[in-house]
Amino acid sequence: MDQCWFHVDVNSAFLSWTAVWKQEVLGESRDLRKIPAVIGGSREERRGIVLASSLPAKAMGISTGEVLWSARKKCADLTVEPPDYKLYVRCSQALIKILKDYSPIVEQYSIDEAFVHMTGTKSLMGSPVATALEMKNRIKKELGFTVNIGIGPNRILAKMASGMKKPDQCHTMFLEEIQEKMWPMPVKKLFFVGSQTEKKLEKLGIHTIGQLACSSREMLGKYLKKQGETIWDYANGIDSPPFLKEASVQKGYGNSMTSWKDIDSLEEAWNYILSLSETIGSRLRNDHVKIRTVSVSVVDFQFLSKSRQGTLAEPSDSTMEIAQKAFLLLEEIWTWRPVRQLGISTFHTVREEYYQINLFHKEENEKRKAMEKCVDSLRKKYGEDIIMRARYVNSQVPHMGGGLDKEKRQGVTGGDYSSASCSHFS
Repeated sequence: MDQCWFHVDVNSAFLSWTAVWKQEVLGESRDLRKIPAVIGGSREERRGIVLASSLPAKAMGISTGEVLWSARKKCADLTVEPPDYKLYVRCSQALIKILKDYSPIVEQYSIDEAFVHMTGTKSLMGSPVATALEMKNRIKKELGFTVNIGIGPNRILAKMASGMKKPDQCHTMFLEEIQEKMWPMPVKKLFFVGSQTEKKLEKLGIHTIGQLACSSREMLGKYLKKQGETIWDYANGIDSPPFLKEASVQKGYGNSMTSWKDIDSLEEAWNYILSLSETIGSRLRNDHVKIRTVSVSVVDFQFLSKSRQGTLAEPSDSTMEIAQKAFLLLEEIWTWRPVRQLGISTFHTVREEYYQINLFHKEENEKRKAMEKCVDSLRKKYGEDIIMRARYVNSQVPHMGGGLDKEKRQGVTGGDYSSASCSHFS
């Protein structure tokens, strides 16, 4: 049986979801999707990054990841709306609910993307293109936002198809179509090819996906190691690892936080280090893994960055052990220049059951583990604010900070998108 996959991608998700909510629920007349508008971070918290932009904003050269001051220089009357992660999670849940009406196998790739396994549904639902059009139009009618749907014999080609002309479109990318549709694209459009890989490929005279597909897989493997072989497969329409193949264990966990004011002392920096470690430790314990390596990074008030990493004596998921190691590393690179951002990354994870127990600290470790298990359980049941360290009471530093903001972490319990009193949300 021929395989068939859909890749469903929400068009400018954060902006679209905010626009629909404001129009259909709050009753606003303007549509953010039709004016120069972006979803951006809080200026007060100095998170001035464009998270999503409208088509008119994109036409003015504004792109995702751009700092807001740069975006405003391109468009003086740019509308900037703050993100609402609880809303976005509810929108995502509503989307997945519809997709599951078409197939029992729905693989959510990100908050605004999902793969739908449609193999064997043709006799029941009709041709894949007709089904995709019906799915796309139903999402627009019932939820109020638009999606692109890519159709292909595997996930890599379905994803490449959905990234073609936008918005509100369905595209196919079957094996017999890749030479015509995919190969003329710039090589940077290929999944798994970042800016650094693009530069390396250009040195080899490879500028298009077609040139990559027709090059030597062996040569690419020698030049780019495993990634070279993987992108050669993708360019030829072969869905090979690591695309959507779940790793046996996540390779690393990390968080960063931009301070509400410049950090000018190690004592103040400790509050941020401990806050970041609290979130990382919680994630490690939730995934039943431990880490061996800790890295700390700083960005000062002039946007100069430094980092340092070190290895723990033994793998750990302890909040305090991670924080203490990160702080020691921070002391090594601290220059007393005011710092605006701190980050912690952890690497070399191992499954909880496969680490070496330190017999000399067994009793201490068991007490620590029991305490953290209790805290994790309380936070999971009642919310993360149910218990916190005393130093964060009435503090402007969140007791669990970084990466995923509180709204993102708790948004999954924020209710149902369909609870709004509007036909688009019913």
